[in-house]
Amino acid sequence: MEILIQQLINGITVGSVYALVALGYTMVYGIIGLINFAHGDVVMVGAMVATTMVVTLIGADPGGTSAWLAISVALLVSIPLCMALGWLAERYAYRPLRRAPRLAALITAIGVSIIIQNLAMMVWGRNYLSFPHIIEPVIFPIGGARISLLQVLIIVAATAIMAGLLLVVHRTRLGTAMRATAQNREVAGLMGVNINTVISAAFLIGSALAAVAGVMVTTYYGVAQYTMGFLLGLKAFTAAVLGGIGNLGGAMLGGLLLGIIESLGAGYIGDLTGGVFGSNYQDVFSFIVLILVLVFRPSGLLGERVGDRA
Repeated sequence: MEILIQQLINGITVGSVYALVALGYTMVYGIIGLINFAHGDVVMVGAMVATTMVVTLIGADPGGTSAWLAISVALLVSIPLCMALGWLAERYAYRPLRRAPRLAALITAIGVSIIIQNLAMMVWGRNYLSFPHIIEPVIFPIGGARISLLQVLIIVAATAIMAGLLLVVHRTRLGTAMRATAQNREVAGLMGVNINTVISAAFLIGSALAAVAGVMVTTYYGVAQYTMGFLLGLKAFTAAVLGGIGNLGGAMLGGLLLGIIESLGAGYIGDLTGGVFGSNYQDVFSFIVLILVLVFRPSGLLGERVGDRA
């Protein structure tokens, strides 16, 4: 039972990060029908920038810079940079292709991903960057298992951010405009909605969430590298598909479920296979889930909420 509880805690922690990244996928897809495969690389940029800032601050003043100040500065720097990156991609790569076939936009997204990866390699190199262990390893016992202070912070922060996003989407004029644009862009434009502004806002919000997720990932795992966004992006896309791409609640649910499935698989695969496979095969479970969902329930668990078109 202790192992089960521990794996659930680990799964919820990782799933919270997947959910944040999946929200970026599902917001963009829900509004313009684009699968932005470069979104995972925006997460990578956030992680790399945050790691660089924290290493610089801690290195410049090892005893005088607190962990919370370093992480706060890292967030304040990485979020605007990732938002700018997302806006540039939308403005100059995706906007000219809105009326083009979807395959053109999909190929462009892959190209943007490759460009971001190579630019990151040129800036930071091929080697892994190590994130300093600046948060005290405080441990809280739960039913025989353990949850660290960092895990608590990640879960609480992700939950607060997701709740805030739901409030923005359902309780603000911007959210109303986003939902109207998702229903029908042409009619929303005729009703006075600035379509370009709404789509740009979706990219900006998604990129900000990606930056926060990047900081969480590098803080949790202690490393960052220029290719890390590829696999993380695919897993977050799987989470969005699992929950129902285009549905915010589905992205959140899918992220948490995928994290739990992956964690339980990593914890029990050795016992189930008699030691043939180990926890290093945990990534397999994400793609098994993706295949099963696409085959048996392509709309996802919650499905996409589609309104009547005018």
